[in-house]
Amino acid sequence: MSLLESGLMSTTSRTTDGPSEPTLEEQLGSPGSFPYTRGIYPSMYRGRHWTMRQYAGFGTAEESNQRFRYLLQQGVSGLSVAFDLPTQIGFDSDAPEAAGETGRVGVAIDSIDDMATLFEEIPLDRVSTSMTINSTAIILLALYIAVARRQGISTETLTGTLQNDILKEYVARGTYIYPPRQSLRLVSDICTYCDAELPKWHPISVSGYHIREAGSTAAQEVAFTFSHAIAYVETVVAAGLDAAAFGRRLSFFFNAHNDFLQEIAKFRAARRLWARIMRDRFNVSDPKAQQLRFHTQTAGSTLTAQQPDNNIVRVALQALSAILGGTQSLHCNGWDEALGLPTQAAAQIALRTQQVIASETGVTNTVDPVGGAWAIERLTNDIEDEAVTLLDQIDQHGGALGALEHGFIQEQIQESAYRAQKAIDEGNSVVVGVNRFTDTEKPTVDAWRIDPKVETKQIEKVKAVRHSRAEGPWRRSLEEVRLAARETANLVPPVITAVEAHATVGEISGILRNVFGEYRESE
Repeated sequence: MSLLESGLMSTTSRTTDGPSEPTLEEQLGSPGSFPYTRGIYPSMYRGRHWTMRQYAGFGTAEESNQRFRYLLQQGVSGLSVAFDLPTQIGFDSDAPEAAGETGRVGVAIDSIDDMATLFEEIPLDRVSTSMTINSTAIILLALYIAVARRQGISTETLTGTLQNDILKEYVARGTYIYPPRQSLRLVSDICTYCDAELPKWHPISVSGYHIREAGSTAAQEVAFTFSHAIAYVETVVAAGLDAAAFGRRLSFFFNAHNDFLQEIAKFRAARRLWARIMRDRFNVSDPKAQQLRFHTQTAGSTLTAQQPDNNIVRVALQALSAILGGTQSLHCNGWDEALGLPTQAAAQIALRTQQVIASETGVTNTVDPVGGAWAIERLTNDIEDEAVTLLDQIDQHGGALGALEHGFIQEQIQESAYRAQKAIDEGNSVVVGVNRFTDTEKPTVDAWRIDPKVETKQIEKVKAVRHSRAEGPWRRSLEEVRLAARETANLVPPVITAVEAHATVGEISGILRNVFGEYRESE
């Protein structure tokens, strides 16, 4: 009995613009061919492995630079930068709002001097860098470009990704600054600039990761992520960019959660659905623009402080689901992250997890090891069906912005998170070491904590920058940012000029706050 005969495969195409009737072969396709259910490359990992990244950043730029260089020596093929909360929301380290947060959950970056230190002795033309930054993405990109210029590196050679996904901040994470429509203008400016000046750079990585961490289901993660991606495509097309050209540079960021088979199916369903969205909604025929390219991170929300050694197992299985699902890039969480920032030893185990899977398991020897499995194909169809239904509902709300403003997406995530937590509390969903197979012995783990002196040191550094810079170029550069923000000029060039004049992240963000205003959830 075939999958089609068994009812595990449907003949109905799942698009947001009306059904068609593809054959079973069209539904699955071959690896590297539309609709890319089985992967975006014909040979997948037989040709080359996924990029092994480690998400890192803490304390000062000096400390994070040491960790980056260590990870590169250990075999990572790309860097992924975590910034501290003040940097994410546009405050300098000496701002009252930054008190107690400087360098805590990522590296503190106030000025071009910090950025230069962060990448000291790291050749930016030979390393792919991913930056998890959203509200202040335009400033951090400008700093990265400015540092590359200091290294004598052409922007045409820079490779990497800027998260720059502001919409998910309003529904799942909360590190927004400006109102949504002004934030979309910044996204558009970045994408337009990169289209002209950074041909190898991915100007936006649309994140489902944080949506899943906030409590969504697998299907919601796909649907809400794609609703935001659709909004970005529409925004840049309205700004004059070609949908196909933008689609070739668009990347995604997904979560690898605990339900092993469901997660594999989620990645397959996402690839298929996105290919059809680009073809049917945006009339894009370019295969490179139809292909879903994504980074994956194992699920931080599944890590437990109880019996933390169990997290090594969780992370390994989550990583394997991402690889069997066909990810292009992967980060594994440290086993001790439920207790604090990952230690160097934990980061090494996380990297070795990827290396063991790549080198010892044999899963990379087959292009699509799970293709045709009845359970996988059924789950793939189910997730796609549910995601399409949700996308239709979002369209009825006026798209992602309308759904955000009506609270539709937020309510969906909150309800799912409540149901999941209730199932754990009632014992219907087992978490080993938490509500089943528990013990009374507390773990003896030396959790890593940031030295409180980091904040004092960073405050001294930013004050030194202000004291030593040339006032004239600094003032003129900030005024150029202000004028560009008030008008329609692309903001990236004046922001680059400002950071090169030693304007700080907080100062540039302050200018934009004055022009754009700040978003309040009650609005």
